[in-house]
Amino acid sequence: MILLLQYTLLFASVLILVALGGCFSEHSGVINLGLEGIMVMGALGGALTLKYISPDLPALLIVLAVLVAAILSGMIYSVLLAVACINLKADQTLVGTALNMLAAAAATVIVKSINIAENPDNVSSNVQYVQTKKALVVSMGSFQFNWFMLVALIVLIAAYVVLYKTRFGLRLMACGEHPQAADSVGINVYKMRWAGVLISGMLAGIGGIVYITAGVSEWKFEVGVAGFGFLALAVMIFGQWKPLNIGLAALLFGFFRALSNVYSGFDFLAALNIPGSVYNMMPYIISLIVLAFTSSSSRAPKAEGIPYDKGSR
Repeated sequence: MILLLQYTLLFASVLILVALGGCFSEHSGVINLGLEGIMVMGALGGALTLKYISPDLPALLIVLAVLVAAILSGMIYSVLLAVACINLKADQTLVGTALNMLAAAAATVIVKSINIAENPDNVSSNVQYVQTKKALVVSMGSFQFNWFMLVALIVLIAAYVVLYKTRFGLRLMACGEHPQAADSVGINVYKMRWAGVLISGMLAGIGGIVYITAGVSEWKFEVGVAGFGFLALAVMIFGQWKPLNIGLAALLFGFFRALSNVYSGFDFLAALNIPGSVYNMMPYIISLIVLAFTSSSSRAPKAEGIPYDKGSR
């Protein structure tokens, strides 16, 4: 039961971070379907930092270094989305899809190149971080507290405050609802949309490194992040683009994802002889069911996905 709670909170943390990233982007008016790809690049930056940083450094310094690397990697990669969709007014769905396809391939090539340079016989896309990963967790009896759980909670609270209690948040949401009206009162729509996309890159990048370090000490980048970016989009929609609702939805989806890691530890589940692949599919099946019944009442920002043209006012 403790292991189920541990994995539920860890996977919920990933979903909270990535879904909130999508929330900021869409509130600004830009659909970020590239969350999956941004997660991969954030995971790559964080994993390489874990691989090369000294395990003898203080745990807090290692955690901060990994966070910074994941944030920078995610933000830099999200610049591609911002330039294409905000400045060049490209189709946001197509650009996001392209970023997802590019990320896994680029990460695989980068990791293989590094591995071959270190050992010509090593052509894998694996990154190992056995020793330094220990800095990310603190044992509390049989429960392993991961520092990223605290990061996700802080981000969740901060997202609510920023969106609903600050001038920046209100301006950001205005650009996603009615950018022409926002522009008429002096708000720079382009800058606000850039801010929304970069924030989404920052949070999705953190989510990527949290996902690949959940319970394992190496990651094969050929597999990407197994569709978790799209699951985060489902969490965002189910949460109605509201931070607190997203947090609750993330716990629900995180619970079903955690089952795939710990179901064998429950006698009544093991007795059912259900293949492990079924448990792996459960979060995505649940997302389809939930969205089928709730999407009709969803209220997305009105101007999301629509390129802003200042001359069309």
